[in-house]
Amino acid sequence: MAIQANATEEAHVHGLMHINVAIDKQVLTIQLESPLDSLLGFENKPKTTTQRLAVDAMSKQMNDGAALFKPSIAAQCKLTKATVESAVFQATAPAGDKEEPHADLDASYEFTCAQPDKLTSVEIGLFQAFPRLQKIEVQVAGPKKQSKTSLSRPANTVKLKS
Repeated sequence: MAIQANATEEAHVHGLMHINVAIDKQVLTIQLESPLDSLLGFENKPKTTTQRLAVDAMSKQMNDGAALFKPSIAAQCKLTKATVESAVFQATAPAGDKEEPHADLDASYEFTCAQPDKLTSVEIGLFQAFPRLQKIEVQVAGPKKQSKTSLSRPANTVKLKS
């Protein structure tokens, strides 16, 4: 099941993250987009040792999808794929490229669930991992339901079934 971004996407807003959740048979897919400022406190390529260490720590956290997203235990979901992309991970920009003033991070996680009918929620650990993050806009697309919700601290659970 493909997840489509809204044609009228909101502007780049610090403290805000967008997450799309799709359920198709046994596959749970979670895609996210966030301004780097919401995760790091800056959006440029790292210029100092402190910034490089912050990027490395963020990369490690974002690549650990099993720690960031916890589907319902009864669904027996296992993380099978994680992809995390951002210009901040590139050591140098190609010649002639201008650095993006409002850089984002895009990530995608795929879980395979042995009992998808028992997949009722996903606990999201992003607020604990990233203190600058204030709000998460979530869209859910499943076989029987589409919904949209917002999470603000300390809320961290997305309900997938009514």
